[in-house]
Amino acid sequence: MLRLLHLLLLLLLLPPPGSPEPPGLATLSPGAPPQAPDLLYADGLRAYAAGAWAPAVALLREALRSLEELGRARRDCGARCAAEAALPDAPGPDFPPGPAAGAWERLLLRAALRRAECLSQCAARRLGPGGAARLRVGGALRDAFRRREPYNYLQRAYYQLKKLDLAAAAAHTFFVANPTHLQMREDMAKYRRMSGVRPQSFRDLETPPHWAAYDSGLELLGRQEAGLALPRLEEALQESLAQVESCRAGCEGPEEHQREEEEEGPGSQGGLYEAIAGHWIRVLQCRQRCVEETATRPGRSFPVPDFLPGQLRRLHEAHAQVGNLSQAMENALSVLLFYPEDEAAKDALNQYQTQLGEQRPGLGPREDIQRFVLRSLGEKRQLYYAMEHLGTSFKDPDPWTPAAFIPETLREKLREDQEQRPWDHEPPQPKPLTDWKDVLLLEGVTLTQDARQLNGSERAVLDGLLTPAECGVLLQLAKDAAEAGARSGYRGRRSPHTAHEHFEGLTVLKAAQLARAGAVSTRGAKLLLEVSERVRTLTQAYFSPERPLHLSFTHLVCRTAIKGEQEQRMDLSHPVHADNCVLDPDTGECWREPPAYTYRDYSGLLYLNDDFQGGDLFFTEPNALTVRAQVRPRCGRLVAFSSGGENPHGVWAVTRGRRCALALWHTWAPEHREQEWTEAKELLQEPEQDGEEEGDEEEEEMPRRDPSPEPPGRRPQRVQDKTGKPPRVREEL
Repeated sequence: MLRLLHLLLLLLLLPPPGSPEPPGLATLSPGAPPQAPDLLYADGLRAYAAGAWAPAVALLREALRSLEELGRARRDCGARCAAEAALPDAPGPDFPPGPAAGAWERLLLRAALRRAECLSQCAARRLGPGGAARLRVGGALRDAFRRREPYNYLQRAYYQLKKLDLAAAAAHTFFVANPTHLQMREDMAKYRRMSGVRPQSFRDLETPPHWAAYDSGLELLGRQEAGLALPRLEEALQESLAQVESCRAGCEGPEEHQREEEEEGPGSQGGLYEAIAGHWIRVLQCRQRCVEETATRPGRSFPVPDFLPGQLRRLHEAHAQVGNLSQAMENALSVLLFYPEDEAAKDALNQYQTQLGEQRPGLGPREDIQRFVLRSLGEKRQLYYAMEHLGTSFKDPDPWTPAAFIPETLREKLREDQEQRPWDHEPPQPKPLTDWKDVLLLEGVTLTQDARQLNGSERAVLDGLLTPAECGVLLQLAKDAAEAGARSGYRGRRSPHTAHEHFEGLTVLKAAQLARAGAVSTRGAKLLLEVSERVRTLTQAYFSPERPLHLSFTHLVCRTAIKGEQEQRMDLSHPVHADNCVLDPDTGECWREPPAYTYRDYSGLLYLNDDFQGGDLFFTEPNALTVRAQVRPRCGRLVAFSSGGENPHGVWAVTRGRRCALALWHTWAPEHREQEWTEAKELLQEPEQDGEEEGDEEEEEMPRRDPSPEPPGRRPQRVQDKTGKPPRVREEL
């Protein structure tokens, strides 16, 4: 009964049909205490599975709001109680024992009790009776919200409610944090083709403020508008520091303590003081990771290097450009807090001082950065002490930590650990050609051109990966998939890179699904999987024998010249680019940051035909103008190369015919391996369903009379188990 009343209340909070929606996902009950996010999320998934779209939206939105309010309350209460009930300064390890030590211990424990009382009372005021303990969030739910899974369900529910703008926004929000989710990529493409969806609908509803300001500032700097960029850069730094503080507040929450118990088990800390020390060390380790988490974009695995010092460098350079020399000096001095021997910062500081022409005795580093660095170094000192004397572990995330903070007994071990993983800094270099002769001969493959012959580094042309018959099977697979476009979603359409070519693409999972539906041959779908693994094996053997490579994305792509549109054509089939960084031809630099797929390490193009005009692959200098090498496609020819700025490449215009190739990208990061490859393999190995089920599937996949694009994927993820029973969502979360 209470659950029914809860659903009715949330339905009343929804706007009436046809009323305008506020931008983003507005709060449903402003000022109300948050409810348990796990219960709300579980109820939302049940409503979703039942097709109750309006209650599902209400419950999922309320779950998002409650989790956000829980974090805000913890952050505010932590800051308030830290100011009201300050802990005494801890004595150093050499503090002499005796009555004074006992008095300090009593002061510490008394202050800790007062802090706990303050936090409990504050949480009860903000969150209601029981405070944060009542709203404790489990690890599975935290991970689901970190992956933005609620937005995956919201986009489908909004679509059913005919709220296409919000559906597109929810889809985009999920896709930002899950850029390799190919089903959502297809859904996004469908939304873009819908007449009722505006371009501005594709917005990230969860963009952290520091990233919004950071990207805006960088864009303005790139346009040489330093004066306009400065407020955004300053905002980015302040929001970054605020995000770090928010993360640090979460390190003291009950979830971190729960995670300790899950990892180590109860009672593993020994006595009282061992338990206190162990918990404190965990809190410090979590706090030290906060800068790294703040510097990692949603959906990315690695942080932007030197995130805070890099912002300070841009700030002092921008201030200097507009003549704010005092602020430029302040930010340059702040850089030196991280890197005291940074020659560029010292040279800039001397230049600013010369231009000012007078000493400024009160001028120093920024106070917020001074506090940050001193606090961080104090925590590192304690962590290294625990590492040396208590046997704990600590992986320092910061490259700027002074060597003096690392005990002598630990420096050698840390140095050995770094030497065991040289690829973290430099990719492994290919061995001489003679070492690869046996490998290539075993595969029946010949090396046609190496990096030297291609006038570059880490690039090669290999022939013989496919027989003419295999090329024919894959070409037929691409043709059949294109003809089945009305059901598969792969209609031939204008290329995203040029208006003079049609573009068709097929993923391994879509090929497997079409094979199961009988639209393409199972032989072709299986060959697609086999060939992609063949390419991965050879690429790893040639470029990365000491470190495993994983497929991150496989795409069978065909480009077809549009008749009557090739005369006086001046563009390329694919403009010059690099595969894991954003190429800046003006400076020759390649920025390894989004929107590039930064986790890609090696690329490959396996060609299927040569009966077309144009379409050659070419490599250029970093200026994207000077061509260094050119490769003509042919059946079974693989061009493999590293994905970074050392290999800018493009494709000449296809002026007649149809050019087909298998594009593959590989990664060293196992978390970015292509999950759909495994799904496709399992799907092709499953026995055929009975005729009734096939009929149902066929009916569902048939095109609708409505000429608008098909809706996003119809099946909810993880809503039903294999037996078809309703989910036990609460227990799973």
